[in-house]
Formats: sequence, C-alpha cells, structure tokens
Amino acid sequence: MNSMYLLAEDAEDINPLIPETYDIVWSLVCVVVIGFLFYKYVVPRLTKVLDERSQKIEGGMEAAEAAQAEAQQTLQQYQQQLAEARLEAARIREEARTQGQQILAQLRSEAQAEADRIVTAGHAQLDSQRQQIVTELRSELGRTAVDLAEKIIGQSVADEAKQAASIDRFLTELDEKAGIGVGR
Repeated sequence: MNSMYLLAEDAEDINPLIPETYDIVWSLVCVVVIGFLFYKYVVPRLTKVLDERSQKIEGGMEAAEAAQAEAQQTLQQYQQQLAEARLEAARIREEARTQGQQILAQLRSEAQAEADRIVTAGHAQLDSQRQQIVTELRSELGRTAVDLAEKIIGQSVADEAKQAASIDRFLTELDEKAGIGVGR
C-alpha cells in the first residue's frame, strides 16, 4: 500500500496542466531552431516574393497611369482634330455657298444678257420685217395706184420715172396725212 500511497502522493504534487521542465526546454529549443530556420530561409523568400509582387503592382499602376495619360492626350488630339475638321467643313460649306451664289449670279447675268440679246434681235427683226412690209406695201400700193390711174385716165402711164415719182409723191402725202413716218 505504500507504493500506492507514494503514487498517490506524487500524483498530488504533479499538476497535469503544467508540463515537465525538460518538455518546456526541448519545446523551446525546437521553436528557436524552427524560428531561426524560418527567419533565415522562409522570411527572405517571402519578403522577396512580396517585394516583386508590390513592384509588379506599382509598375502596373505606373503603366496604367501612363496609358491613361497617353489615352487622355490622344483624346485631346482627336477632339482638336475633330474641331479643326468641323471648322474646315464649315469653311468649305461657306465657300461652296459663296461659289454657288456667284455661279447663280453669273448665270442670271448671262441669262439676262441672252434675253436682252434675244429682245434686241427680235426688235431688229421686227424693224427689218416692218421695213420690208412697208416697202412691199409701197410697191403694191404704187402698182395699184398706177392701175387705178390708168383706168381713170384711160391711157397708159408707161413712163417708169414719172410713175416712180408719182408713186413716191402719193405715198409721202399718204404718210403725212396718216402720221406714219417712212423711217419707222
């Protein structure tokens, strides 16, 4: 019973929650060795990977900022070119409108000149036809007058010079009475 008592006494002194000293020492040695190895090999590699990743991220951000700045510059150039193209198109439209108005004015003046020429030619033609008609009427009237005179007198008025003089005198008297000028 004695040995049971000793065990029971030893069991009272031993706290099952507190480990033995040699367990604590060996555990500390293992933690220090693992910590040293971790600090010596794992931490530098992990730091290197994290640094590379942060450099890639920063480089990507810088590249994105540069691309964004370039895109902004390209957009501004595009907008400037677009504005210039709009101004050029407006200038071309205005120039075309001005040229159209000039062409229209030129065509109007040409049409007016052509109309004036046609009217002038018409007047000239009318005057020449009038003159021709007056001449024909004079000769016809002269022949009729000679025929009538021959019938009235009963003899032939064959002398051409006398006949022409009589006809001209008769027509001049007729013109004076009627108010019609020979030159019209």
